[in-house]
Amino acid sequence: MTHRAKRAPAHAVAHHGRGITVRFAAMRLAGAGALASFLAVRGPGLLAGLSDDDPAGITTYSILGAEHGYRLLWIIPASTILLVQFHLVAVRLGAATGKGFVALVRERWGRHWGYAAVLGLLFANFGTICAEYAGVAAAGSLIGLPAWLSAMAAGTLITLVVVLGSFARVEKVLLAISATLVLYVVDGVLAGPVWAEVAYGSVVPRLPIDRAGWIALAASLGTTLAPWGLAFIQSYAVDKKITLATLRWERVDVIVGSVLTGVVGLAIAVACAATLYRAGVHIESAGDAAAALRPLAGSFATLFFGVGLLGSSLLAAAIVPIATSYSIAEGVGEPASLGLDSRHFHWFYAAFVGLTVAGVSVVALPGLPLIPLIYSSQVLNAAVLPLHIAALLLLVGNADIMGDARASVGALVRGWISFALVLACLGGLTWSWIS
Repeated sequence: MTHRAKRAPAHAVAHHGRGITVRFAAMRLAGAGALASFLAVRGPGLLAGLSDDDPAGITTYSILGAEHGYRLLWIIPASTILLVQFHLVAVRLGAATGKGFVALVRERWGRHWGYAAVLGLLFANFGTICAEYAGVAAAGSLIGLPAWLSAMAAGTLITLVVVLGSFARVEKVLLAISATLVLYVVDGVLAGPVWAEVAYGSVVPRLPIDRAGWIALAASLGTTLAPWGLAFIQSYAVDKKITLATLRWERVDVIVGSVLTGVVGLAIAVACAATLYRAGVHIESAGDAAAALRPLAGSFATLFFGVGLLGSSLLAAAIVPIATSYSIAEGVGEPASLGLDSRHFHWFYAAFVGLTVAGVSVVALPGLPLIPLIYSSQVLNAAVLPLHIAALLLLVGNADIMGDARASVGALVRGWISFALVLACLGGLTWSWIS
């Protein structure tokens, strides 16, 4: 005996089909809406993160890999976790208050502390600004251009874009430049590392065995989690008009930018560990690393490293002076924005032009020991970092400033634990110097 399967009525099948179509359309609409929401806020996290992989950072990561192999790779993922944590704190502060870091310091503790914050950031940032133009010069030297010509051309181009361009145009240019950093990831693969050792060195903390190792550790922390980056992301989020309502999607921007920063930094260190460390080649700069890679990893590795160095140099040569200009303008109580009318005098643009001219001039000086300046600037960043972190945590935990957006007790506890870890790293550096 056969049984016939019951067929649903035609109208029921049609209704079910329409239901699937409607749900699919709703999912596509939701996906498109989520993408649009992300694209509307993307920028602060990506730019603040990827600009940390600047020439000073590349030099630091190159030395970390070339001098210590895979042993100290773990500091890069560890620093990336801290980068996510404190960039989120800085963005939350900007979104809740509509003010940059120095402006909040000035409001909370008075103008004298605001001036002190400006001077501290200016002192720490200037060496980094010089490092950015030194990176431009190093990239230019790979094709035979003199340092003064490369630095001057880059400084002029960047100044025209920042001063004459609108906020949206400046952001588009900077995001386009940041795309060149993906070439470092290719370099890391071309170097042919021992992936098992890379994985072990990246997740298992091993302490340095000498003073140079502690310096490399502190410099890596200082270049990844730079005070100027924390100041930039807060002020830039305010400039982009990020609010608590859009903070959900800005968190995605911060996490993506920070993770990409860590991946690029790790790729640089791995490329140098797999080639230069193994061959016993010692380097002093990112330019040295690019040139040394040619016989060890091939011409493409040198080309990619050089193009990545130029891109990272141009990106950071714009962002570090922008970050410092934000702080200077906020410190004197003047408008701080990339959208100001450049036909009139503004402290923000004046500071940017002055910092750019000074940085280019220093790099153009013959015989200046740029490499010690670059490396020392990153150690200085690490020394200034605890003060900046402490101020961020005090501000984000203040109900009078943050209102309902005040950080939770759990978030503050995690923040202060991370603060203690940063101090421990600097304590190890100090102990290595005095022992």
